[in-house]
Amino acid sequence: MDNQVEAAGADARNAGDEGTRYRPGDVLRLECPFTEVVVTGVSRCHVALRWPWWEIDTAANGIEWNGQVALPTPAGHGWENAYFRTRPAEDTLKAGDRCLVGMPPTVVHVLAVDHFDPPLVTGWLPRPATYVHVLRQGETYDAGIEEQGYEIDPVGGEPIQLDLIFRPFAFLETGDEVVDHDGRAWRFDPPWRWHAFDGGQPSTPSWPLALLFRGGEPAPEAVAAVAEATATGSHVQEMSRWVELTLAEPITPA
Repeated sequence: MDNQVEAAGADARNAGDEGTRYRPGDVLRLECPFTEVVVTGVSRCHVALRWPWWEIDTAANGIEWNGQVALPTPAGHGWENAYFRTRPAEDTLKAGDRCLVGMPPTVVHVLAVDHFDPPLVTGWLPRPATYVHVLRQGETYDAGIEEQGYEIDPVGGEPIQLDLIFRPFAFLETGDEVVDHDGRAWRFDPPWRWHAFDGGQPSTPSWPLALLFRGGEPAPEAVAAVAEATATGSHVQEMSRWVELTLAEPITPA
């Protein structure tokens, strides 16, 4: 893990709100320990499990959850893209069996982060206050696909471990304003959007960058960090590193 990612992780842990740890473009490794559960029902396309990590929300008016979660079998739609797996495999189970359910190590990238105040009423507890929307390694966002990706509650009952592998431009924050090597001023919006104040071309800055504004006059240590991080490298190299890890195409502004 490089220094940029370590710094981003440290900032996240100090932020207090787990949901603020993540931003679009982050590359994460997910894993959930395998836990013993009871199979409550099976069909050709699904296996229902008594979910071990959520509690029924008795105060959820109009929403009743029965304490079970259905996972697809290999014959079901979406099995290839499912994150949770059973041991033994889903299509070998029958009602009443005991099995393990968990999430093998999985590399994903963050598509979006949604915050809810008050938390969502879903029928189970804890009620989600944040959803991190992720796409699996090798999967590129397609606006024409309905329900693409997976939603993770980073502080939900499921003990999913989310480890930050890489953050594009980890040394920058949303809304930062910089001046580049050619003297052009820019505003940054993660993960890939650069707004040139002169409206000209090229559409990405030339490194090194000098931090001008971060919610006001930036702290000297922030200025130094941006200068050090961009003393070598380029926008293209940041993007290439991301593509190497995600095996996906970045969503870039038109």
